[in-house]
Amino acid sequence: MGNEFLEEFYPAAEANRARKTHLEGIIGFFPWMATVDAFQHWIYTHAGHSRAERKAAYLQLMDRFGGDVDYSSFEEVRAHSWHRQLHIFLHPFYYVEYGIAQLGALQVWANSRRDKVKALADYKKSLALGGSRPLPELFAAAGCKFQFDATTIKPLIQLASTELKKL
Repeated sequence: MGNEFLEEFYPAAEANRARKTHLEGIIGFFPWMATVDAFQHWIYTHAGHSRAERKAAYLQLMDRFGGDVDYSSFEEVRAHSWHRQLHIFLHPFYYVEYGIAQLGALQVWANSRRDKVKALADYKKSLALGGSRPLPELFAAAGCKFQFDATTIKPLIQLASTELKKL
């Protein structure tokens, strides 16, 4: 909701650059978050796995979630790109929390595109509940769904893509 006010801080060209960078990051985030989360689940449910098994499992997840990036001549980089995500080493299973936050933020943004006043009121209502309610109820209070399914995520990514094309 705040990105429409970036010109308060940046010249128009820089504001649009910031918007573009932000939206590109959102679109690229979800596949990476899914890869990291699924990889951690694999690691912890396959105790005693070998390096070769771990590499194969990660590459399978990269094929599933990683998109169409051409890693020709960089296959080993791809096979070990999970090393760049320190959460795997330091904060297992925390990275999905960023996905949960982004899921909510995108839905509040989408809601604000339809009705800014209602979206803000619902968001404030959710915040007022603090930690007193489970996360699905906090999302519902904000007018959002706590679901990582295609029905929920696809329109959000389409909205981000549409906005990106405008920039």
